[in-house]
Amino acid sequence: MNRQALPSPGTPIAQVDTPALVIDLDAMQRNLAAMALYASERRMRLRPHAKMHKSATIAKLQIEAGAVGVCVQKLSEAEALAALGVADIFISNEIVDPAKLDRFAVLAGQIRLALAVDSALGVERLASALKARGAHADVFVEIDVGQGRCGVAPTAAGQLAHLVVSHGLHFAGLQAYHGKAQHLRNAAEREAALRHAVALVRAAQAGITRAGIACPLVTGAGTGSFVHETESGLYAELQCGSYLFMDRDYADNEPTPRAPRFEHALFVKSQVMSRGASHAVVDAGHKSHAIDSGLPAVWQRELEFANGGDEHGVLRPRGDQGVAALPELGETIWLVPGHCDPTVNLHDHYVVVRGGLADGVVEAVWPVDTRGHVT
Repeated sequence: MNRQALPSPGTPIAQVDTPALVIDLDAMQRNLAAMALYASERRMRLRPHAKMHKSATIAKLQIEAGAVGVCVQKLSEAEALAALGVADIFISNEIVDPAKLDRFAVLAGQIRLALAVDSALGVERLASALKARGAHADVFVEIDVGQGRCGVAPTAAGQLAHLVVSHGLHFAGLQAYHGKAQHLRNAAEREAALRHAVALVRAAQAGITRAGIACPLVTGAGTGSFVHETESGLYAELQCGSYLFMDRDYADNEPTPRAPRFEHALFVKSQVMSRGASHAVVDAGHKSHAIDSGLPAVWQRELEFANGGDEHGVLRPRGDQGVAALPELGETIWLVPGHCDPTVNLHDHYVVVRGGLADGVVEAVWPVDTRGHVT
């Protein structure tokens, strides 16, 4: 089967076939350094979410820069990254299926591994699986701090932590991630949401203390809120992921005061394949970028991207810009994806470019190691 040829190192970016998922390596490394410095200066543990980039190469770069390990959401992601040398992984999600928990226990015998729990059944089955394999893992009780998804009520955290300990498991702390707060556009709204989340964490900690158990760590936070978790005095570990690439959705947020400024580092390279009287069409449709968080932005052009279907994107002049703003046939157009995580999951590899998008050259091609790992 014919597949898109991979560019060799040294290839000018202009010669990279389209559509292509491209990392601006210079921008990514600046983002990497900015977050590492932020965490280090505040003595915060950094455990970036690898479900965003799905790459063992990038995970290792983050760990080399000071991260203690990475998070994932799926067991198969953890297995794939572990096989490629990532040795400290937190599955910040629940597993209750016995077959998967057996796989988890096998992996726990090979690397440092952690899991979130939010039910008695999950605790009991996890304990059984680890005992059968003679393995150990860190266990975090997840509380719902506003996401309305997984997690027990904070008032139930002490009871569940007690169950973890009574089954001979290592209670490692609280998983307290507020996903909905990440994309509240107004900075004050995000701050208010996190104040409420912090109050819930404090209530959960109090319940755990009343149960006679120490709470070693509170982990959570995302790219849109990590300043507030850091300044709460309760959180000690940050799980930010998207800071590394900065998709269009995060860039639409009003900046958080006191937060580092991150740059767009992930792009879809596209090419104009058709041009009409009032629009142009590029060769990057939904197969090239996810649209769950909206359509991509056109990088550094006065153009709006409109839905063209699976294979096409329609470009129109923005505002009062006339047709003279339209690109020519064959011209390169750079797109900033609306949501980086599912966009990455559409591609087999990254084209990693050094020297900028205009005149850069390919430095490497990195596989998307956990593409399609959904179990």
